[in-house]
Amino acid sequence: MKNLAHKAKYTTLGIVGIIVLLIIWSFIEPRILNIENETAKIPNLPQSWSGKQIAQLSDFQIGLWGDNRGTARGSVAKILEAKPAIALISGDFVYHPGSNIESEIETAVDIVRPLVDAGIPTYAVLGNHDYGMSSKKAQPSTEQAEKLEIALEEAGIQVLRNEAIRLELPNSNEPLYLVGVGSLWASRDNVKQALNAIDNNSPRIVMMHNPDTFEQFPKNSAPFAVAGHTHGGQVRIPGFPQWSWLRFTQKDKVYADGWAKGFGTSGNQLYVNPGIGMSIAPIRLFCPPELTFFTLEG
Repeated sequence: MKNLAHKAKYTTLGIVGIIVLLIIWSFIEPRILNIENETAKIPNLPQSWSGKQIAQLSDFQIGLWGDNRGTARGSVAKILEAKPAIALISGDFVYHPGSNIESEIETAVDIVRPLVDAGIPTYAVLGNHDYGMSSKKAQPSTEQAEKLEIALEEAGIQVLRNEAIRLELPNSNEPLYLVGVGSLWASRDNVKQALNAIDNNSPRIVMMHNPDTFEQFPKNSAPFAVAGHTHGGQVRIPGFPQWSWLRFTQKDKVYADGWAKGFGTSGNQLYVNPGIGMSIAPIRLFCPPELTFFTLEG
C-alpha cells in the first residue's frame, strides 16, 4: 500500500509539473513567429503576376495586457526582408481600448508604417475588435473604427470597405483585383457590393476578417481568399491543429487555421491566418503566431 501511495504521489507531482511547464510555455510561444509559405491559385491570373508573392498578417490585438507588439514588429521586419508585391492585414489592429484609444491606434499604425515607407503597397480591412466588439452582441463603436481607419489611411495603408480595387505592378497594365469586405460582427459586411465593381471572370484576391463571411460568396467568386479572427484556436492539442478551445466552445464547425477544406461554395478557397495577437489572456499553446507568404499561380 505504501508503494502505491508513493507512486500516486509521484504521478500527481509529475502531472502538476507538466501543467506548470505548459503554462510557462504558453507565455513564451507567442514570441516565436511561425512563417508559412503557401501557393495560391487564381483563375485568369495575368502573366505579370505569376510567381509574385503576397504577405498576410492578422490580429495584432494591441491593447490586450501583455499584447504581442514585439512579435508584430518582428513580422513586419520579415516582410521588409522578403519584399512581396503587396501586404494584406486582415483586421483587429486593436483589442479592448481604454480611455486613451489614440495611444493604441498610434502603436498599431507605427508597427505597419514601415511597410509603406519601404514602398510595399499595403491594404487592410477592419475586424470586430476595431469596432470595440468582443462579442457578437456588443454595440459597434463606429467612432473608434473611424479613428483607426483615418490613422491607417494617413499612414498610406488603404482600408477596403466592401469594394474592389485594381492592383498595379510597375510596367504592367494587366489587371488583378483585391476585394475587401467589412466586419461581419459590426454588420459592415456587404459581399454583393464588394463584387459589383468587377466582372465574373476578373482575377481577384479576396480579403475579410471573419471566416464566416466566406460563406456569403457565390460560387467561383472567391477562388483565393484570406481571413483571420480565430487566432488559430489559440490553445490547441499538439498534432491536431483543428482541435482547439474554439472547437469546444463553438456550436458549429470552426475553420481556425490554414486552408479551410470543403468550406464555402464550389470554386472558392479560403486560408485562415492564426494571427499575431491573442484574446482574454496573452497566451498561445501549440499555436504560434503566423506570418503567411503566398506565391501566386494561374
